[in-house]
Amino acid sequence: MVEVKLEEEKKVRCFLVGAPNKLNQEPVELKGLVKTLGMEVAGILTLTRIEPTPAYGMGTGKAQEIVDRAKECYAECIIFDWTIDPSKQRNWEKLALMPCFDRNEVIIRIFAQRAQTKEAILQVELAKLTYSLPRLSHMYGDMARQRGGAFGNKGSGETQKELDRRQVEEKILQIKKELEQVAVNRETQRKQRERTAISSCALVGYTNAGKSSLLNALTGADVFVKNELFATLDPTTRKLNLAEASQILITDTVGFISNLPHTLIDAFKSTLEETALSDFLLIVVDANDDYCEFQYNQVLKVLEEIGANKIPHKVLLNKYDLVKNNLIAVSKLNKAFPDALHVSAKTQEGFEDILSCLTENLLGKLNNYSFPLEQSNLVELIRKNGTIESEEWKETTVELTARIKTDTRTYNMTKDFIC
Repeated sequence: MVEVKLEEEKKVRCFLVGAPNKLNQEPVELKGLVKTLGMEVAGILTLTRIEPTPAYGMGTGKAQEIVDRAKECYAECIIFDWTIDPSKQRNWEKLALMPCFDRNEVIIRIFAQRAQTKEAILQVELAKLTYSLPRLSHMYGDMARQRGGAFGNKGSGETQKELDRRQVEEKILQIKKELEQVAVNRETQRKQRERTAISSCALVGYTNAGKSSLLNALTGADVFVKNELFATLDPTTRKLNLAEASQILITDTVGFISNLPHTLIDAFKSTLEETALSDFLLIVVDANDDYCEFQYNQVLKVLEEIGANKIPHKVLLNKYDLVKNNLIAVSKLNKAFPDALHVSAKTQEGFEDILSCLTENLLGKLNNYSFPLEQSNLVELIRKNGTIESEEWKETTVELTARIKTDTRTYNMTKDFIC
């Protein structure tokens, strides 16, 4: 029994192949993804160049060298840090006689492990099926023989691969219909929130930057937190109290990563819409990560892909408590992110700055207004579309101290009355 348990707990050993880069660095991100998936890194080889050959994407000699290195360290699979097309994947598996796949499949497998809600499970299943559809043939060898069948059941002479392809396509259509209903429900919930005139903010950023920790610290939520990539997939929305008893909605979103598979972007469309339809974005950056500037640029690319790059935003350098005593690191961060807020979800450092930033950008700047009594109807407009801090009715005028969002019609009507 002990041997059986040890066998079950044994981690799959994998050999990583890194893409060429200027500094010849190891694929650090891929190592993190593999670790998150529960695999063990048996060995790593970083390439100096990739040749556009049809068989393996590199020369036959280099391909054989990779396979030999993988077998020398007793690896059970080979993982590439770039996308490989189905035909190359089949060629690699024939050569290596072991599973070979790319970082996209690693990310999809992680998503499959993390999915909890019905929506997330459907989205991941859609991504898996879409990704696997052109790769069905590499799952078959002598199984792809001709099979007959009754009319209306399966076509006479269809191969096992063709039968499975048809089943996968039907399953994809079914999941898409279910997700369309999920999108309708989400849109209904969104319209209900819009009727309350509550502004919304989304926490976005690279995976494991600390978005969920910030949401928990700001709102008292209990979102699952773990020092792993893609620890949470489902967006969580909570109310956040701001100045003058005002509230906004703040949402923790799924983390981004470089070269996020398009199958996942398409599948998580309704989830990512929470970001694209927000009034303001807080881009969370891990200040303690050596590659934080690269990660920030990758986040901007994903925001552009989902149509959220024009939304006003502010950068938060999270985990700043870990680097603030390192003068070199601080200087580098200030140069890369000159206008960023320095915060820490652990110590709650910089939280007052976050609240002030959200208050000003979502509720408007605090201004003094003076209206003639005959235009006192503007007071009710401000009450509906802004926040009144103080109000005083005099003999000929109404004196207000209030915040009005600059994107409302009320602001345009009242801006001439700023004292």
